[in-house]
Amino acid sequence: MMRKRAGGSIAILVGLSTVLAGGAARAQGAPPPPAPPQTPSDTTPMPVPDELLRVQPGGLTAEQAGARAARTSWQARASMESMRGAAARVDEAWAAFLPRLSAIGKYTRLSNFTPPPLAFFPPGTNLVVAENTGPISAGNPGIAVAVPPTSLPFFVLDNWLFQGTLSVPISDYFLRTNQNYSAATHSEEAARWDIVTARAASEANGRLAYYTWLNARGAVVVAVEALNDQKTHLRDARNQFAAGNASKADVLRAETAAASAELALEHAKNLADLAEKQLRVAMHAGDDEKLVPGEDVEAAPPPVQGNLKQMVAEALSARPEVKSADANAAAASETSEAMKAGRWPVLSAFGDVITGNPNPRYVPPTNVFNTTWDVGAQVTWSPNDILTANSSATDYQARLANIIANKNATRDNIEVEVTQMYQNVREADFSIESSTRELASAQEAYRVARELFNNGRGTSTTLTDAESELTRSRLDLLNSKFNARTARIRLEHALGRDARAVR
Repeated sequence: MMRKRAGGSIAILVGLSTVLAGGAARAQGAPPPPAPPQTPSDTTPMPVPDELLRVQPGGLTAEQAGARAARTSWQARASMESMRGAAARVDEAWAAFLPRLSAIGKYTRLSNFTPPPLAFFPPGTNLVVAENTGPISAGNPGIAVAVPPTSLPFFVLDNWLFQGTLSVPISDYFLRTNQNYSAATHSEEAARWDIVTARAASEANGRLAYYTWLNARGAVVVAVEALNDQKTHLRDARNQFAAGNASKADVLRAETAAASAELALEHAKNLADLAEKQLRVAMHAGDDEKLVPGEDVEAAPPPVQGNLKQMVAEALSARPEVKSADANAAAASETSEAMKAGRWPVLSAFGDVITGNPNPRYVPPTNVFNTTWDVGAQVTWSPNDILTANSSATDYQARLANIIANKNATRDNIEVEVTQMYQNVREADFSIESSTRELASAQEAYRVARELFNNGRGTSTTLTDAESELTRSRLDLLNSKFNARTARIRLEHALGRDARAVR
């Protein structure tokens, strides 16, 4: 350990001696060391791509990007299909109001067989009948007549039956059907609000993707400016080294900074390409579609009207998530009431029309079509249905409580979200003003540091720090301009104003 430290100390002393010797030689008028070879291309400024943010006729705006994202949103498409299902359930619930009509058509072929003889009296029985008309008497004696076995055609081999039945669920109209229809209607309403929620979210995400894209393009401009500053620094460092006012370490540091700036530019270009891809995906635009800016980011963002209390009240009354939760809660409440109907007896009326060959109501059967009808009413009830109904009703009551709890949690989150977004807008607006002053100060500091360095009165480190501050100030101002716009988008979404636009 001591040897390593001693070796390090010797190396430091040797280095210092070399630097001092070089300084002494320059002080005695010795010629400065030769400058490192220069490559003209590595100090040539790059043209600043101002067209990346320049507004062009027919260019894309944030409103257009948001509208297109909402129109082509897969989330909104899925919500629309869910609403179609909810609308079908409404039709199904409405159909329950109609009396139930059913029909049966039936043909039956019986196997061939010989019907057994039908005897109304035991074999050998004689019947005594009057000889003449009238009761048996002394003047009208009876005559004994033997009763032969009798066979009647009780069986028809080809049977045809057509029956229509009309059933009217009288008690369900009051205890079940209307509640189910109301529940289905509320579910459809909730599905419609879910579509609004999906479209509003997609519209906001589309506008955010647009400003992210512009911000990334602006970062490329800042990266080019930073690279040009580093190239200027490198050229100045080489000139000062040639004049004996800077060391080779200053030149090497400038070269390193220029290389880092080139890497930062490449990174900014990749982020810009990624942001453009995200925008195309949000709008579902093809790769062959040209995207150019159509909105001036230098224009001041619109002012925000209203105070925080008014905004919270507006959000709670306008957010589609709250309206969807209210509709789902109403649907669960109506369904719970419909489930309770299973506790009570079911009263229904019915009517039948039967055409058959043979008609089962005709005895003995005849091989002809006959038509009969009947009407009636019936009451059915099972004590077991009480247990089932109570369990189902409790299930939906629990769902109702769950929906209400989630709705209240959503309302709490909305209050916090509106407060946060409102503060973000105010902070972003203030950031534009402060970043503007910061950039002006950084530009002046950079100008002074460069003049001092070129006059041999400043160090390369001071100039490098000034360049870093200038680049950071440019990025801060760029980000603050876009943050002011994205903060307004998020505030409008928190207030539910974008939901009214896409409804």
